[in-house]
Amino acid sequence: MRDMIIHLNHTIRASALCTGALLCLMFSQPSVATSKNQLDGVKQEISRQQNQLGSKKTQFNTLQKELRQQELGIAQTAKKIHQADSQLNTLNDSISKLERDQTTLQQLKFGQQEMLKELLDTQYRQGQNDQLASLLSGKQSTELDRMSVYAERLSQARSRALNELAATNTELQLKHHELALQRQQQQVLLTQLKTEKSTLESKQKHRKKTLISIKSQINSDNNYLTELHANEKRLLAEIAKAKAEAEAARRVPMDGLARQQGKLPWPVKGSVLHAYGSVQKGELHWKGMVFSKPSGSQVKAVYSGKVVFADWLRGYGLMLAIDHGKGDMSFYGYNQTLLKKVGDTVQASEAIALVGDSGGQERSGLYFEIRRKGTPTNPRNWLAK
Repeated sequence: MRDMIIHLNHTIRASALCTGALLCLMFSQPSVATSKNQLDGVKQEISRQQNQLGSKKTQFNTLQKELRQQELGIAQTAKKIHQADSQLNTLNDSISKLERDQTTLQQLKFGQQEMLKELLDTQYRQGQNDQLASLLSGKQSTELDRMSVYAERLSQARSRALNELAATNTELQLKHHELALQRQQQQVLLTQLKTEKSTLESKQKHRKKTLISIKSQINSDNNYLTELHANEKRLLAEIAKAKAEAEAARRVPMDGLARQQGKLPWPVKGSVLHAYGSVQKGELHWKGMVFSKPSGSQVKAVYSGKVVFADWLRGYGLMLAIDHGKGDMSFYGYNQTLLKKVGDTVQASEAIALVGDSGGQERSGLYFEIRRKGTPTNPRNWLAK
């Protein structure tokens, strides 16, 4: 946008010079017809350049819209990948638990088999001895029958326990197999999603190159400042809208950040690219902080609150805003994808987004800002040392 506006100024200056030159030629010639022809030429040239500027401005705005759509597409895919990864981790945990349970059951089965083997051996030897004793001593058959029935019932009980254990073990094996298949399906899904994400990122890079080629024509810092101011106005407008909606929908009071100065967890752990108050361009200074962090890293909420904005915003990309109550809000921009939506309640250190480079940023990172009653404040003073 900066380059576009600068190019407009250069073209208008060129048009003015051209106009001046042609007017000089017009008044230097005595012929009225010649002067009229020159004036018509000037008008045509101005009209041509205005049409050209209008066309380039339209093209630039179209590129911004396409960039937004591509980044939203990447965000959707990245969110699916994040969800698939979580599902895969859950499956891995389930498989590990099943394997531990299976090992325990196998050990129990082995113990029971040994007990059953010993019992059968004892019963066999007892049966041999009892038969011989009954023949030699003439003992009553009642006692022998009682012992035989006891041994038989005990053997049956052990056999049933063993059968039940075998059935349980078979069931666990089936579950393990089922989870293994699900895990394989998840891997296939991840591959597909990552391929889709790569395709979208490729399209985004291509579009950014086109955007850069247009911006390369611009040299004026004033016009870049105009775009930055416009970005901030868009943010302020969204803040006002979001805050009004939050106040109207609020049911649970929130305590704000007043008691949290110097205690808040960092939204990401990374080096600071731009500090609060440092020069952004000309007289414009950063009203937040920019952290360097690889794409896909988790962004954490610094304090509990309610999500009041979660959308793509020109200049900030995928932005999420949290209302903490009493006029305190925190903002998280440049994200690859958002994990929360408007109306969601979040807790401190809860994952709310993934780091990215949306909004046309040249490198991945997180834009973080804190505002109190609409006024930006230095976020570093609120973060833990």
